[in-house]
Amino acid sequence: MNELKEDTLAQLIERGGIYYDVSGSTRKEIIANVIDGLQDNLLPNKKEALFQAVMEREALISTGMENGIALPHPRTPMLEADEKPFAVISFPLSAVSDWPTPDNNKVNAVFLIVSKSPKQHLGVMSRISFLCQQEKFYKLLSARASKDKIIAEIKKAETEWQGEKV
Repeated sequence: MNELKEDTLAQLIERGGIYYDVSGSTRKEIIANVIDGLQDNLLPNKKEALFQAVMEREALISTGMENGIALPHPRTPMLEADEKPFAVISFPLSAVSDWPTPDNNKVNAVFLIVSKSPKQHLGVMSRISFLCQQEKFYKLLSARASKDKIIAEIKKAETEWQGEKV
């Protein structure tokens, strides 16, 4: 049986990238600037559609989480068969105060998620949520650590998760 293997979170972020000092003082500006900064090969001719889809999702309920983290994403998958899913980590130049979070913290780390299927989307959200609750990973985000350090920590966590599977 030839089963397609899902991309790891580390692969998704390596594909999407990590962006530092993203300008903007509102969630709308941050989302727009992150999407504008995406490599053209990730979503050729779809940046505006992605922005609209993310803002529509954001209008339903904030994607802000605790500890100053937000997980913006389109409500439904929007990738074609030949397009690859990706995730982006971005660090706003200044913490964003108009992004509601359960603990009322300003957002200082943003994970943009673009998946191929609802199943993949939920898996990516779950992995990010779990990672962000781990003190070591949260400290890396807070320190705006280098891409290499962040990716290494994600790979380490994913290797540990693989070891726990039965």
